Amino acid sequence: MKPLGAREASLQNAKEGASRALLRHGSALSILTLGSRILGLLREMTKASLLGTSALSDAFSVAFMIPNLFRRLFAEGSIAVAFIPTFKEYLLEDTREETRDFLSCIFTFLTFFVTLAVIAGILVTPYVVSIFGMEEFDETVFLTRLMFPFLGFIAIAALFQGILNSVRVFAPSGFAPILLNLVTILCAYGLSKFTANPARAMAIGVIIGGFLEAAIQLPFVLKRGFPFFFTGLKRAIRHPGTRKVLKLIGPTIIGMAAYQLNDLVSTALAGNAGEGVVSSLQYSLRLQELILGVFAVSIGTVLLPDLSEYAKSSQWELYNDRLVSAMNIIALITIPITFFSLSQGETLIRLLFQSRSFNERSVALTLSAFRFHMPGLFFIALNRILAPAFYAQSDSKSPTLAGIISFAVNMGLAALLVGPLKGAGVALALTLASAVNTALLLAFLRRNPRVALDKALPAALIYAVKLILFSCIAALPVLALSPRIFPLFAGHGRIIAYGLPLTINAVIFGAVGIVLLVISRDKQIRGIRNMLRRKVR
Repeated sequence: MKPLGAREASLQNAKEGASRALLRHGSALSILTLGSRILGLLREMTKASLLGTSALSDAFSVAFMIPNLFRRLFAEGSIAVAFIPTFKEYLLEDTREETRDFLSCIFTFLTFFVTLAVIAGILVTPYVVSIFGMEEFDETVFLTRLMFPFLGFIAIAALFQGILNSVRVFAPSGFAPILLNLVTILCAYGLSKFTANPARAMAIGVIIGGFLEAAIQLPFVLKRGFPFFFTGLKRAIRHPGTRKVLKLIGPTIIGMAAYQLNDLVSTALAGNAGEGVVSSLQYSLRLQELILGVFAVSIGTVLLPDLSEYAKSSQWELYNDRLVSAMNIIALITIPITFFSLSQGETLIRLLFQSRSFNERSVALTLSAFRFHMPGLFFIALNRILAPAFYAQSDSKSPTLAGIISFAVNMGLAALLVGPLKGAGVALALTLASAVNTALLLAFLRRNPRVALDKALPAALIYAVKLILFSCIAALPVLALSPRIFPLFAGHGRIIAYGLPLTINAVIFGAVGIVLLVISRDKQIRGIRNMLRRKVR
């Protein structure tokens, strides 16, 4: 047996290695995701340029949202939650033959299930669309049916992503969404003259992009030594691995259904609040999701396979250290960005979306939603980190319960606030419900005696308060100098008139914030600095 000091040193080295790995893999995936999200913004800018906040824009937003809702419900979220922890067990047991058999059964079951879901979705589309009170009802039905096969392609892509992420291969799944956004943009401009309207051209791009998301990952799955084949449906369903995945997915689907119903009901409420409200909420959420996708989703994606491994092998100290580090990194990123975005929201919206179709009314509608969406960024990002902490323990019931309660809170608040505040009320409801969800997840996580959050939570709260204070200080020179900076570039076109002042303000805000963090000897900043030094060497 090792002496106590040696064992503690070994554990400390393991913790530092885990933190470095989180930063390294998270940073690499964040770069790819940043490219995807920037292209996602360009896709929204394309839609804003071609459709603005018109009834046809609302039609495309709703039509894309419906299959996307089922994608998150049955594909990406559920597969990540249930598949990765189960697949990780097969990898740890090192039974290659059983692993291949498990993959074949899962692939067969998933393909059969999503095919039925796509067919059913196409058939019931008119009944679903009728909920939203769309002006362009027929066009919304057509676009929804056209894009429903996207669900099938993206479900297979999510399975491939789960396989690769389990063996810490993140680049292919990080690059795949880039293809989706790029193809959608190219089709929007390249096919619009051949279709009845630009929305149909974009819908064709979505289908092609979904197929490419799956196709690009397949060679990497096979290269890693994970071949799979179609097998009998009965055998696939009876396989113990499939049953375990389904057992974990069951509660998750309920929770995800509650989460996705938030989008569905919120969109229905917004659709009845006036023309352009649905689209303005989508544009606002796109800006929020840029940050979530680049950082929170990337870190959550990297975090789940490691937490699963630590939980399965009872390495709870490493589990706790990895989780707390991820929470602090999320706070370091989202809190300053929230304050900067609130101070520069109108500039950001004008820079990215303003055009002939996206007029002053469009700017006002989107800004009103954005101001209430952004305060929820920290809570939504934290939820993306806390949920994998449960899934790694094969506990899908606790986040499901938290999701159902927050869904009820969101629906009640949205119904109450949409009347007086329109789209802003729907955005505020989501922010408050996300905060409730975070509180519930933390409370549920504390019930596990092996997850030591009692000491970590007060420290994390103090850290968040420090970041809020530093962000307020960093915002002061930005607010003071903005009235002098903007007139210098006025009248020089959208990119210069809004882009350069925004860049200057971001540099000022970032410089002040970094100086404050360095002076306070921030642990996360030191970790990033040490990682960069190792790369330079």
